[in-house]
Amino acid sequence: MRVRLRDFIETREHWIFSVVDYYCGDGVRCLLRYIPSPDGERVRNGIRFKKMGFDEAYAFIKKERPEYIDRVMVVPFEDVVKHYQPHEGLVDAMNFDSRVRKMVDALEGVDFGQMGITGSKLVGLGAESSDVDFVVYGKEWHKARNALQRAIALGKVDAIDDAGWEKIYKKRKPELSFEEFYLHEKRKGNRCLIDGVLADLLFVRSWDQIGPRILIGDDMGVRTITAKVTDAEFAFDSPAIYKVEHPEVSAVLSFTHTYAGQALAGETIEARGRLEAHPGGKVLVVGTSREPKGEWIKSLTLLESSQ
Repeated sequence: MRVRLRDFIETREHWIFSVVDYYCGDGVRCLLRYIPSPDGERVRNGIRFKKMGFDEAYAFIKKERPEYIDRVMVVPFEDVVKHYQPHEGLVDAMNFDSRVRKMVDALEGVDFGQMGITGSKLVGLGAESSDVDFVVYGKEWHKARNALQRAIALGKVDAIDDAGWEKIYKKRKPELSFEEFYLHEKRKGNRCLIDGVLADLLFVRSWDQIGPRILIGDDMGVRTITAKVTDAEFAFDSPAIYKVEHPEVSAVLSFTHTYAGQALAGETIEARGRLEAHPGGKVLVVGTSREPKGEWIKSLTLLESSQ
């Protein structure tokens, strides 16, 4: 089975998982997102499904399938009965979802074959108010972000207003002031509103961009560093990767979407997270929990230029 980030899988119990890695060993590295439940708010084919929170998902799997836990959740290939792929989901959604069609239209000039949808819409559990989690693969993503900004200027889709950013800020609960958060998010240019619903343009590597797996290193405790970003090619990936110029640290990684796309090459950042020792050097990891407290990445260059 060939899976990558933002695909979904389903087991015979109808447990639905999001794929969280590009790499597989003996199974799919993933996170439980939905389970059948009588009190679930989503319905598909007569079955009610409940959306699982991060801690809730791990508690459930530790009880029901403890063998699935290997630091992260790993579902054996033989337990997977369905593999949901974003491009196939997009082709299907184009037939009935007007917001998805509007997003495709907004990305004029982008290769349709490199587009997809993920999240609840991919697995048939999208509600009317569900976000449009839109995937673009590889180098086409940067073309798509530029196209999205042109579409906003032309009125094909809407920019997020101040109230919308405040709502996102309260949901994310970042270790930044609202003003800092707003400055970074506004510049990223990968979000919009479609008929009042949030749409997010998500980066996923093309197959030829997938390199060596990033392993978990030895924990050296929490650090705060200031460093110059030398390479931000995969700043919108998961994890987001910022190669940096620093006496001790070679890269800053963010496993939380809040700090994806946070800085450009050539900018100076301040980052706080867990320092890990790897055979090739030390990296600073931000997003060591679902809602990281006391961890952040901010572009000092951006903040200084706004003053």
